[in-house]
Amino acid sequence: MLLYKGRRPIQLAHLLTKPAHSIINQYTDPRLRLDGRQRVNGWYESEPDQETGAAPCIFTSVTPAWNNMNLIRLAEKIKSPLVFAHVRASCAGSVSESNCHPWQYGRLMFMHNGCIADFHLIKRKVQESLSDEIFLSVNGNTDSEWAFAVFLSQLEKGNQSEPFCHSILREALLKTIEKLNRWSKDAGISEPSYMNFAVTDGISVVCTRYVNSKHHEAVSMYYSSGTRFECYKPGHYKMVKAAKREDMPLTFEESDWLPIPTNTAVVITPRMNLLMYPIVDEHHGPEMAEKEGREGSVDIRGGSMVGGGSTTGSSSTSSLPMMIPKDRSSSKAI
Repeated sequence: MLLYKGRRPIQLAHLLTKPAHSIINQYTDPRLRLDGRQRVNGWYESEPDQETGAAPCIFTSVTPAWNNMNLIRLAEKIKSPLVFAHVRASCAGSVSESNCHPWQYGRLMFMHNGCIADFHLIKRKVQESLSDEIFLSVNGNTDSEWAFAVFLSQLEKGNQSEPFCHSILREALLKTIEKLNRWSKDAGISEPSYMNFAVTDGISVVCTRYVNSKHHEAVSMYYSSGTRFECYKPGHYKMVKAAKREDMPLTFEESDWLPIPTNTAVVITPRMNLLMYPIVDEHHGPEMAEKEGREGSVDIRGGSMVGGGSTTGSSSTSSLPMMIPKDRSSSKAI
């Protein structure tokens, strides 16, 4: 998955199709052994008005991501300050557009990189916890969309027209993880669940890199920072004093990317500050906190991008890169 947020709109092609190591091209690289059969993108209008509203636009397709001409044409013509992209290799649910990430509810958009272990054992508990309105909003049958439904149930009003406070979104996401962990424990599930979640209301962004195990590493996620994401020769991009978030780097510049610690929540605020919070629970031991760092913040007033790859089962721990450009007058992405 990949997420971009910036002060200035960016052409989708610069994120999705033009980079030699873009989220799409990574799925054609045999060295990475990735399998992406479903392609989805979501974005927000640069200047939403009363007619278009604050809800995101979402494009879905079940054709291979690297062979979708409609996506290639659209990416050349669309610019947005906030973009979600996801290439899905399913570990739960059928191959269909209704099962494609990201999902939308009101002004909110949500995607997941990972897999909730033995989800069929807790699915009934998940459904019983939801209100009728949220239960009926689910159209697919993936663990990820039901996780989004659990997230929505933690909000007092999930379909509000006004932006959410980023702290409310973060708390709702942490409560979602807590509930999924409790149901899994009650069901006697021993396999780890990988919960790299990303949610936005078009103004703030909240992501998690998380696994409910002290002995497994979460699906990878990276970031870099700078003023802009630029092409310096065909197919090759670099972050110039910018910030990014991804599970596997989008560029070949190793110095561009820093890993996000396992079991960490990441927030990009409306003022383009990047905040990191350790997720401290029974799966976050003192040795992990000491090894991977503590709560902190980064000023990313330019732009930022986040990305991650797909998992095809509970043993997979790889995902695509995320980027965040940093500029005092530009845009940010995660």
